[in-house]
Amino acid sequence: MPVQRIGLVVHQGRPAAVEAARTVFDWCDAHSVPCKELDAWKAHEPRLGSREEAVATGNPDLVVTLGGDGTFLRGARLGAHCDAAVLGVDLGRVGFLTEVPAGKVSRALDAVHEDRATVEERMTLTMRASRPLEIPSGVEALMSYGRAPALPPPHVRPDTDDGKEGWGVALDVIALNDVVLEKLVRDRQVSVGVYLAGRLLASYSADGLVVATPTGSTAYSFAAGGPVLSPHMDAVVFTPVSPHMTFDRSVVAAPDEAVGLRVLPHSGNVAISVDGQLRGVLEPGDWVGVYGAQYRLRMVRMGPTDFYSRLRDRFRLTDAPAAAIDGQAPPLFRPGGTVPDDLAHLRLPPLPPPPPAC
Repeated sequence: MPVQRIGLVVHQGRPAAVEAARTVFDWCDAHSVPCKELDAWKAHEPRLGSREEAVATGNPDLVVTLGGDGTFLRGARLGAHCDAAVLGVDLGRVGFLTEVPAGKVSRALDAVHEDRATVEERMTLTMRASRPLEIPSGVEALMSYGRAPALPPPHVRPDTDDGKEGWGVALDVIALNDVVLEKLVRDRQVSVGVYLAGRLLASYSADGLVVATPTGSTAYSFAAGGPVLSPHMDAVVFTPVSPHMTFDRSVVAAPDEAVGLRVLPHSGNVAISVDGQLRGVLEPGDWVGVYGAQYRLRMVRMGPTDFYSRLRDRFRLTDAPAAAIDGQAPPLFRPGGTVPDDLAHLRLPPLPPPPPAC
């Protein structure tokens, strides 16, 4: 995909990210590609919504993020509204979403510009709600979300109905990782009826509730005890956070099964965040429906994703001590030679390169 316009999202708190941004601007100058910084946090100015930000920067076809996974999520939110591919440069601590080392930024941009990069699609989530979301005055300071001004509440999508038929209003939201409902104050649980595919699963009293994509299964859902899912699959993962009940397990639903969350009449107020950003507060009687979006995020990769090696590395997985005396497991389970016909449809790791000749 020859790059026509680049949007740049920079973690300004990291000197390495600021230095990498200069490399991107130099590459753009050399290739006559317009480049503008996106989602720049400026003191005493409200942050723009994703759609306004995309329009203000000319709707880039490639968004480059310089930072960690949080910075990548900011870029994904912006890229969703102009159908841009997103390239993540890894300058963070965990790095499940970012991939390219800072020293290889120019090489990665060359690969994208010359159509040599792989574009990988990921499932995303969107929402409907019983009413447009609002953030009451003072709540942002109470929640202390992040180090920057909160995003504005999401707009109602222009194609939505007015909600009079009971389907609620469609919100202009795209989540790559998760939608989270959580308590506003420490001494008051949230009480929420949880519905899967329209049927009541259970009413929960909990610190929070997480609805995640497979990509987001290694984020908050995992920290709350949820399963790890392959990012190459489509599914919706529901995970309660510290529920006051015996059933505390996650449920993995099909991608076309919505998760309905209805705040019960005597619950405390509920903060709702999208990919870690506070976007509104729900009151007793409100509800949201979270479901697979039609939009799929396009992530730029330099080659096939080695998700499970990254999982082992990033979480520092160690082998069972009891297994040590039984021998060491090889790093790959992948015979050489021609792949049999009945296995040709499988996602298999590439063979390691041959040893150098003596």
